[in-house]
Amino acid sequence: MAGSEPAATAAAPPDTVKILIAGGFGVGKTTMVGSVSEIVPLRTEEPLTAAGLGIDDLDGIEEKRATTVALDFGRITISRELVLYLFGTPGQQRFWFMWNDLAIGALGAVVLIDVRRPESSFAAIDFFERRGIPFVVGVNGFYGAHPYPPEDIRDALALPEHVRVLLCDARKRESCRDVLIALIDQLIADAIEADGDDGLTRRDR
Repeated sequence: MAGSEPAATAAAPPDTVKILIAGGFGVGKTTMVGSVSEIVPLRTEEPLTAAGLGIDDLDGIEEKRATTVALDFGRITISRELVLYLFGTPGQQRFWFMWNDLAIGALGAVVLIDVRRPESSFAAIDFFERRGIPFVVGVNGFYGAHPYPPEDIRDALALPEHVRVLLCDARKRESCRDVLIALIDQLIADAIEADGDDGLTRRDR
């Protein structure tokens, strides 16, 4: 009809991406999800009890009083086009069987490292390498301390060059957000490279 206003175009819903926050026992996974989430995070923490004596390794984290027994869940909007759903994994070895289920549909991961106990996150690195899930390493500076530069940490963990190592503070939203953005940048770069390789393969046939 002449003179009528054009119909408003509905905004497209944002893309959603599932990201895992992984690492060893007590490295700061629950803290990171809680710091960066724009919603009240879902937590499945239970108090540490005498039942875990001799099972849970508290060496270096003697002050820890609770532990994640299933998952942490949070959400962060990166832009109008992109929302991340964050799933924090349990850290103790007795709960690792849950990682396979949590990894279903995940496009990438952040592996948190505590430089006081780097060996506690070796299993997480191995998990994502074996499954071909892209990840970045976030070096959580407990009490704000970062005694080692990223390249020294890369060498100690025997990480390939394409895996980014970032210093961070799991207590601070901006620091956690920067790590997540670095992971998204890596996922985009990997997708572009894969498209280029696929295009070259098709042309060469």
